[in-house]
Amino acid sequence: MTENEVQAILQRQREYFAAGHTLPAEARLAALKKLKAALQRREADFAAALQADLGKSAYESYMCETGLTLSEASWMIRHLRGLMRERTVPTPLSQFAARSFRSPTPYGNVLIMSPWNYPVLLTLDPLIDAVAAGNTAVVKPSAYAPATSALLAQVIGECFPPEHVCVITGGRAENQALLRQKFDMIFFTGSKAVGKEVLRCAAEHLTPAVLELGGKSPCIVEKTAKIGLAAKRIVFGKYLNCGQTCVAPDYILCDESIRDDLVAAIRKEITAQYGADPLANTAYGKIINEKHYHRLMGLIDPAKVVCGGTGDETAHRIAPTVMQDVTWEDAVMGEEIFGPILPVLTYTDLNAALAEIETRPHPLALYLFSEDKAVQRRVLDRCHFGGGCLNDTIIHLATSAMPFGGVGESGMGGYHGKTGFEAFSHLRSIVDKKTWMDMPVRYQPYSTLKDKMLRFFLR
Repeated sequence: MTENEVQAILQRQREYFAAGHTLPAEARLAALKKLKAALQRREADFAAALQADLGKSAYESYMCETGLTLSEASWMIRHLRGLMRERTVPTPLSQFAARSFRSPTPYGNVLIMSPWNYPVLLTLDPLIDAVAAGNTAVVKPSAYAPATSALLAQVIGECFPPEHVCVITGGRAENQALLRQKFDMIFFTGSKAVGKEVLRCAAEHLTPAVLELGGKSPCIVEKTAKIGLAAKRIVFGKYLNCGQTCVAPDYILCDESIRDDLVAAIRKEITAQYGADPLANTAYGKIINEKHYHRLMGLIDPAKVVCGGTGDETAHRIAPTVMQDVTWEDAVMGEEIFGPILPVLTYTDLNAALAEIETRPHPLALYLFSEDKAVQRRVLDRCHFGGGCLNDTIIHLATSAMPFGGVGESGMGGYHGKTGFEAFSHLRSIVDKKTWMDMPVRYQPYSTLKDKMLRFFLR
């Protein structure tokens, strides 16, 4: 798509928004219900597309993509009218007589750029929030998931006129053409490197942006943890989607005294969940492309592998891999892994371990396995991260009742549910000043009496 074509789409969307078509609650609800129905109707088609792009099973496609998206749509449909309502807030005595209230209003024309690893969920979830808030949207899915991107374009095209929501497919050229345009808000999910470029482009137009990035999310296993259960939940969260999950546990940091028991339990769980030969498990999935396959294989140190370490280059598949005796200087600790490689580091002093985590960029997620409430409190107080779990992994993102987002280098802003609606809205502060009386305190000429009244009101 040429830049002129992009500009023409944006102009039509601006005109559609200016005409007020996206503003009524009835219009927003109708659009959300139509999208939800289409997602339900095309569930099998989305499963087939996700299988083609990422090797996902139909079960995993529903559990982690289609089902979660339907949940967000259902939540938004139930709560939309309440979210749109003006909220009265207290009025200071100095502004008597008046009513103060907060009023949400859509930004206007928004750009949503989504990644390849969860291409349905991470495209449609923010789109649901944007439509609920009353915006028009340009959606740019990743070129790395071509089957899903093509299906998203088809389904969204059936649900929305292009002047309301339009999907633009393609690669880097289309991304750059879009980022040169002036949007009213940008929502980006992807890597930190591309996120920086998105923010630079947004700054040219002073456009607000929400960035959902990533980072090396630690999984701390303290000595009081239930080892067997911790291993089961870590294996689930780490190897889901072959580790290509922004909130996957990137590495384990465990008490040295339990390292061997934990590693043994993890190896046992890998066999229990994926079979003796995970590469023969058709529900296990694959690495997105050859480039990422070779990058991941290059992070594996065969001398430190205690499980897995093998791959199938033709199919872009890597077995669930565990490495132990890993240090912060190893190559696998130098970048976000984003694949099925689990390094295990140890500590002897938890406070020192937490201090080490805090010297590094704040992660998108942090997980702690511990039965000690004091330890749980200490970790939550000491560490900065986007979100996480106590005694589990990744499930914190699967609810519309809590915001999802990063902090520092792992992102800015959040979404899901109420937070998602507000992310795509500007909350206006409005004072409705009554006309049946007018307090004289603020007007000149000033006097001793006015000074006393002013000090009475403002204290």
